Amino acid sequence: MAIELINKTGKIHIENDVIGTVAGIAAMEVFGLVGMASRKQLKDGIAELLKKENLSKGIEVRTEDEEVIIDMYIIVSYGTRISEVAHNVQQKVIYTLENTIGVKVSKVNVIVQGVRVSQV
Repeated sequence: MAIELINKTGKIHIENDVIGTVAGIAAMEVFGLVGMASRKQLKDGIAELLKKENLSKGIEVRTEDEEVIIDMYIIVSYGTRISEVAHNVQQKVIYTLENTIGVKVSKVNVIVQGVRVSQV
């Protein structure tokens, strides 16, 4: 379901995929986040790291009563404080969506699906 914004010049429809992509780009700016993971993990439980053009596949956007709820499936960098990275993702996504798109974000649920060791 899309978000509909109404102003004096007309209506603006914003699809959930657009909201998901903006949220994914904002999240990727957070230190300690390696990338987005697929919502549908492989059968053996390995988290697949999504490329930038597929960020929205690691994000589920729902709308309830003109508010947006986002589930983000992420992979964090080894050695970072996972709770801190997740909290920073929540804050960055809420700030970005409210200030760039103008939608009210009620929840950002962060699901950490993996830890990636950076290769030297």
